[in-house]
Amino acid sequence: MTDTLQQTDLDWAKSWLAQDKKQYIDGEWVAGADKDWAVKNPATGEVLCKIALADTDQIETAAARANECHQSGVWSRKTTRKARADYLIAIARLIRDNAKQLALLESLANGKTYLEALNDDIYTCAEIFEYYAGWTDKFYGEVSPVDEGFLNFTSKDPVGVCALIAPWNYPLYQASLKIAPALAMGNTVVMKPSEYTPLATLYLFELIDRKMDLPKGLLNLVLCDGATANQLTLSANVHKVSFTGSTGVGRHIVQNSGQSNLKAVTLELGGKSPCIFFDDTKDLDAAIERAFYVMFSQKGEKCSEPTRFLIQKGIYDEVLEKLIAKAEAVTCGDPLLADTQQGAQCNEAQFKRILDYIEIGKSEAELVAGGHADTTGDNAKGLFVRPTIFSNVPETARIAQEEIFGPVLACAPFDTADDALRMANGTSYGLAAGIYTADVSLAHKMADRLDAGMVFVNRYGCYGLAAPFGGFKQSGWGKEMAIHSLSSYTRTKCTWIHYGE
Repeated sequence: MTDTLQQTDLDWAKSWLAQDKKQYIDGEWVAGADKDWAVKNPATGEVLCKIALADTDQIETAAARANECHQSGVWSRKTTRKARADYLIAIARLIRDNAKQLALLESLANGKTYLEALNDDIYTCAEIFEYYAGWTDKFYGEVSPVDEGFLNFTSKDPVGVCALIAPWNYPLYQASLKIAPALAMGNTVVMKPSEYTPLATLYLFELIDRKMDLPKGLLNLVLCDGATANQLTLSANVHKVSFTGSTGVGRHIVQNSGQSNLKAVTLELGGKSPCIFFDDTKDLDAAIERAFYVMFSQKGEKCSEPTRFLIQKGIYDEVLEKLIAKAEAVTCGDPLLADTQQGAQCNEAQFKRILDYIEIGKSEAELVAGGHADTTGDNAKGLFVRPTIFSNVPETARIAQEEIFGPVLACAPFDTADDALRMANGTSYGLAAGIYTADVSLAHKMADRLDAGMVFVNRYGCYGLAAPFGGFKQSGWGKEMAIHSLSSYTRTKCTWIHYGE
């Protein structure tokens, strides 16, 4: 137990988890019609609760009711932009007022530490809704220069029903990044959280239903597995899909869009991001500390983490030695304890995937840290993997090319900047990249030539709601956050008016 979490908090969670979990469709809580699903605590193997999942008919009903709400204009036309903003700010307030409960539910289902959930995720969710509340009356069209006798202007109309599919690694954070801009721009929502980590999102919907008076059909929540969620991407009642997850599923969603109503699609997919350390790096210890933290925090289950460290030969041995020492010092254990540095991997399938890749890596490169499950004491009950580092990893190795999504780092030396650039760009992904160097000209050159949607110079992992997030190549389509995300939740309409000869 910690000063942050009290026994009363755990008692509350136990009581809430014992209650029936239902779908939220058209303003009503309805029992799922499909099989029961067990939501488990990956740190202990304990079943937290069981949920009757939605079937395809219920998913289609949710989409249809959302479309009816959209067509009525009750949110997009009859609710003022100021009122929309007020609703978003009210949701942010609910998140802040219930941050401890939301973080606890996030930690229990995901396996990340409670403090990671609270400080990295939940408080940011409130900021997301506050940020997009400010955009309700600031994203609009323009007057176009046309010939005399005509007026041409554009408007930004809501796209319609938005199917929002969130992953299991940042459950409520990713849900917030999708719900807030969708509502701000006047759309209706069908939210689908991961079946592994639906609890915090479900509780937020309960709070919204209890505390706020929103139009029926505006916000819908369906709890289902990935196969059943396929209906969302095929439904003619859905006009846009926003998906965060694997590249393979992203491709399938694009195919479904083409086979149905050509719904708009935005995709935030996988990554194999490099972090490049040049031998002129100032304060090398600080650079190592930051890069190590970003790589291994949240159990390495992050798409933008720097999973490849490319290190100039002159400092390679020094950097590797310090990385090994940091990895060996990490405390894996109970995510609810304040001194735990790394929690459990989210689910058994991902746990096994990580261990399989570690075995692959042992045949491809030199294992220098970790390389196994952590079964110390009570950790034997859960899905814990020691921070793992491989050295001298070939460019073509699978652990250098494929997304592992876990605490597994591939390190490789390089000679010149051109070598580093080739190695960095040599995967099918292009989400993010980092550079550490004291040479400003070199930093600009590398940033310009790196084939990545985000480049971090001298501090890996800089994020802010006013800066766009998203990648190139097979890391996805479109951007999240900032003004750039709003285009995907609107349609640009062009209007001509003839006013004289």
